[in-house]
Amino acid sequence: MNLADMKVYKERLLMLRSRLRNDVTSMADEALGNENHEPSSMPIHMAELGSDNFEQEFTLSLLATEEDTLGLIDKALVRIENKSYGTCEECSGVIPKTRLNAIPHTPYCVKCASSRDSKGLAG
Repeated sequence: MNLADMKVYKERLLMLRSRLRNDVTSMADEALGNENHEPSSMPIHMAELGSDNFEQEFTLSLLATEEDTLGLIDKALVRIENKSYGTCEECSGVIPKTRLNAIPHTPYCVKCASSRDSKGLAG
């Protein structure tokens, strides 16, 4: 991959990282809530309490996924600096630009990612 392409992907990754960091901060604030609960914000009925707990767990799950993606973005930025971006970490083949356009932080080509998914491997 040439340097001009890497610069474009680096900019995309930096923008995506910035957006996700803002999302993570917002979700963390929402999941943790305000420690000084006002009486009007407390659930009155047990069903409301269950809904609040479900929403909090769901938000925490999304938060974990977003943090995983941030880790993948940081690794992709390191690969750009090392000039290995766009090369599959599994087979050392070229990751097509169409895949990088869709998932700029991916470390794997479609074939290797599919193989890892079928084996239940993360990342």
